Amino acid sequence: MEQTDCIVIGAGVIGLAVARRLALAGREVVVIEAEQAIGTHTSSRNSEVIHAGIYYAPGSMKARLCVTGRGALYRYCEDHGIAHRRCGKLIVAANDAQRPALEKLRAQALANGVDDLQWLSGEQARALEPALECVAALLSPSTGIIDSHGLMLALQGDAEARGTAIALKSPVEGGRIVAGGIELDVGGEQHTRIRARTVVNSAGLHAQRVAAALAGFPAGRIPPCHYAKGNYYALAGRSPFSRLIYPIPEAAGLGVHLTLDLAGQARFGPDVEWVEAIDYRVDPHRADGFYREIRRYWPGLADGALAPAYAGIRPKLQAPGEPARDFLIQGPKDHSVAGLVNLYGMESPGLTASLAIADHVFELLGKL
Repeated sequence: MEQTDCIVIGAGVIGLAVARRLALAGREVVVIEAEQAIGTHTSSRNSEVIHAGIYYAPGSMKARLCVTGRGALYRYCEDHGIAHRRCGKLIVAANDAQRPALEKLRAQALANGVDDLQWLSGEQARALEPALECVAALLSPSTGIIDSHGLMLALQGDAEARGTAIALKSPVEGGRIVAGGIELDVGGEQHTRIRARTVVNSAGLHAQRVAAALAGFPAGRIPPCHYAKGNYYALAGRSPFSRLIYPIPEAAGLGVHLTLDLAGQARFGPDVEWVEAIDYRVDPHRADGFYREIRRYWPGLADGALAPAYAGIRPKLQAPGEPARDFLIQGPKDHSVAGLVNLYGMESPGLTASLAIADHVFELLGKL
């Protein structure tokens, strides 16, 4: 049997950030990833937005870690030469009935420590983005976009420079809680049993399955997981917008919004499609709903201008129709298993908050 100090399960952006944080503290770290490359699921199938911290309930883990993580992420990008841009975004009220929701967002953002929002009239918003149609908007200057793969490569490089080993194509097939640590059965080309004092379960869409595979872990501490698929469509031709455009949020997401990549190409999404299994195909017929939603704030969208782009899946802790849930980060005090941290429901703003999440995980593990 092999032995190591720390194992991080999952090489998405959060797993890599955690591995880096542990390695910076001098810990011996092995990252095991089921796929053949880093960040192939939620970490790379999203809007690549650096969020300001507007949408989350005051006092929630999402609010706190997003605001703290946003500042840390901008600094990290600048220090490591990671492509990003503070392009800003407009959250728009399409009609007078949506003004109260916009006011609520502004108050919530202020409670979260986001103090740079600017209230704009419809005329002021159109002065910034002439193609936009709205009655009012919030301008968020601290919202940005990022090369998520560049971020993950930088985190990987930092971790590996301090001795971290990353094992790809190494799925967790089982494990057990033992005296003084945790044993994992790892598949792949060669089946391996490895024991560690510290294990961080950052398996994203599979975090609940990994926890359930650990014999001796209390099943009652594993929350349900629901998959919310988000489809994206690309805009043919040049974008008329230089900022991100967001509608009023919907029940399980932030609405079909316009985002930009670092080359200025516009894409729209995600919508919310509850699914039972991981399937990244984009149904071209869902575009009909996209046209309706987008034309509420951009009436000039031409027929036939949208093409299927990609899809991502968000691991939700709430079922369809239930209120949104916070991140669930379980440390030893929550489940009584020494040296184990489980991260559940790590959806947006997980990318923005990744460095702050890593610090939080490190604190939960204490001096183990």
